[in-house]
Formats: sequence, C-alpha cells, structure tokens
Amino acid sequence: MSSRTYLRPRPLSPLREHLRDTFWFAPTFSLALVVVVWLAADSVDTLLLDALRDDGDFASVRALQSWAEDAKVIVTTIASAMMTFIGVVFSISLVAVQMAAGNFSPRVVRIFIRSRTSKLTFSVFLSTFVLSLLVLGSYDSETNPRRVASVPFVQSGVTLLMMLLSLLLFIAYVTQTLQLMKVGPVVDRITREAMGVLDRVPAQEPDLAALPPEVARLGHRGRSGTLRDVHVARLVRAARRKGVVLRLIPRVGDFVVPGTPVLAVHGEREAVPSPTILRSAVSIGVERTFHRDLGFGLRQLSDIGLRAMSAAVNDPTTAVQCIDRIVQFLAAVSHRPLGALHHRDRRGAVRLVQDGPGWGDLVDLGFAEIRRHAVRDPQVSRRLMAGFDDLLRFVPPERREPLERHRALLVQAVERTVPEAVDRAFALEPDRQGIG
Repeated sequence: MSSRTYLRPRPLSPLREHLRDTFWFAPTFSLALVVVVWLAADSVDTLLLDALRDDGDFASVRALQSWAEDAKVIVTTIASAMMTFIGVVFSISLVAVQMAAGNFSPRVVRIFIRSRTSKLTFSVFLSTFVLSLLVLGSYDSETNPRRVASVPFVQSGVTLLMMLLSLLLFIAYVTQTLQLMKVGPVVDRITREAMGVLDRVPAQEPDLAALPPEVARLGHRGRSGTLRDVHVARLVRAARRKGVVLRLIPRVGDFVVPGTPVLAVHGEREAVPSPTILRSAVSIGVERTFHRDLGFGLRQLSDIGLRAMSAAVNDPTTAVQCIDRIVQFLAAVSHRPLGALHHRDRRGAVRLVQDGPGWGDLVDLGFAEIRRHAVRDPQVSRRLMAGFDDLLRFVPPERREPLERHRALLVQAVERTVPEAVDRAFALEPDRQGIG
C-alpha cells in the first residue's frame, strides 16, 4: 500500500525557458542597462572636459559646445517622437498577431512573444526614449568657454547611435512580422522548434529491467495547470542521495489538478525524499511549452491544418503545408527509440523514469484529426496518401501498423463518402503537392 504526500511545484523552472516565454524581462533589463550606459557616458564627458580645462584648450571646449547644441535639437526631436513611434508600431503589431492567431491558431502567438527580434526592437525603442530624456537633462545653457559647463558630447553621440540602431531594428521587425503572417514561415518555425526538442531528447534504448516496488506517491498541490517541465538533474540527485528510483507519472504536457499524483517513489519506504526538495524540480504553468514536450509541435501543426480545412477558412493548401511538416517530423523520429526515458546518475544507475509519447501516439497526433476532415478536400487526401506511402517506405516493420491503419481508414472514408468512382480514384491518388 503506497503512501501519498503532496508537493507544490514552483512556477519558474527552468528560469531560462520562463524568461523566453515572457515579454517583460528584456525591456526591463534594457532600461536598467541604458541607465548604466548613460552614467558611463556622463563620466567620460566629465573626464574629457576636465582634461581640456587642464590643458587650457578652450577652443576645443567651444567646438564641443557647438556640436552639442546642434545635437540637442536632434535629441529633443527623438525624445518627442519616439513614444509616438513605439505606439504606432506596436499597435500595428497587435493587429498582425490577432490576424495570425485567427488565420492559423491561437498557439502561434507564442512565436511573437518568444521572438528575439520583437523583444530587441521594443527594448531598444524604450531605451532610446529614456536615454534621450536623460541626455536632455544633462545639457547646460552656459556657453562661456572659460567656465567649463556640462557638455554631453559622448551622451549625445550614444543617443544618435541608438536612434540609428532603432531604425535598423524597425526594418528587421517589420520584415519579420510580415513573414510571420505567412503560413510557410510559421509552420517552418514550429517545425524547427519541434526538431530542437527532438535534439534535446536523449536517444536511448528502452530499459526492460523491473523497477523496485512503489512505496509512495507525491501529489500535486497548488493551482491546476499543465506540466511544462521537470528539472531532471535535480530529481536524479535527490533520488541518488536516497537510493531510490523516481517515476514521473504524467507526461510533460498533461493537465494536472490538485491531488493528481505527479511522482512515484520506488525503493525503500524509509528513503522517500522530502517533498520540499522535489517541489522545485517540477514546473506547472498555464500552457504547454516546447522545452521537453515532444508532441507540442505536432499539436500546433495539426491545429493549423484543421483550422485551414474548416468551412469558415476553406484553405486546403495550408493544410497540405502542415502535412508536409508533419511528415518531415515523423520521418525524423521514425528510427529513434521512443517512449519512457531512463535518466541515470554518474554510476549508471537508473534514478528517474519519465514517460513519453510512443511512435503510435505521435502518428495519431499528426494524422488522426486531419484524416477525418480530409474526405471533402481531395487536395488534402492526396497529400495524406503520399505522406503515408513515403513513411511506409522507410519506417521499421514494427512501426508500420499505425500508418497502415490511418491509410486504410482514409481509403474507407473516401470510398464511403465520395459517390463517383472517378472522384474516388482521384482523391486517393498519392500526390506530394496535393493537386500538383
């Protein structure tokens, strides 16, 4: 009879992935950084003027004052126009995000949030505005060269450079935003992120050794949410110190509520790790992330394809592009070991067992829903037939069954739904372009 205790996972694990999914950190950090840059530039201006004063070079001081007065007009214009510029640019961006979410899937909004170009652009815009205000406060109306006043020469130059950088980033930002309004770059970005998850998942053969008896379970305590991530190294260390094996019960991406068992402890009853130690190793959030979720990419591609085939959108070509990427991803995992991952300590002993999707799970996720809606779109059914045939050519024999099942179900659905024999034959002819 296993005992059960409860653990309250921290919401920020790991920190790097959490910060990538937020939009506030980069602008906030840049505002703090620009204050440091301004202080450094102000110190350089002071040292420069002190050196010129000690040398008695008042002609150079007069030249610096003249240049600074000319730059002051530009800095004033930058300060007055930058906030308006920021408001207009990002208002347009919100409209673009709304259009992309409506045309593709609400889950593509995270692409904009995680975009480094978007964060860098917003950060530089705000930093330029704040720096221009700080520099304006450094100007001195004193023009007597024998009484050396504050001349923000370096500060003004840095502000002008920031303005030029803002213009370049604006061009890059508009280019990226326009690209992400097209389906091709969107599904390509999703596929690359899914491939990145695949690269981070260790390829290992299944461990058939039996686990020790289960002696305890650690349940979730706190708000309901999605299991986003686990800190593998921390769990392995905790299990090694106690000499037990931990087993993650839900998969990454599963929704858990208070009381849901999260970790099972296998080993000696007296060696159960403290829930306080384990709670920081499990991350519960509002939505799924790409960090360790192998099926999240297929989920997004399937969502975009389903929305494209809906009666409101009626865009089977977009569905075909999603099928292209689904086939690409499944081809990449077709020869990799899937299922449970066994994480080991330095001595090679299994300390953490993490369940993951198998080959059949990924095939069902990629094809099941699209296949059911492909009957009325011959372009989609033809692309599906070509995708099944391509995958069946090189998957191992033991992985053919899910593909053959979906292919047979598609054939049955088309034969049952399409009345004309000619149309049935056309809809079931494999074509990598749908209707090439």
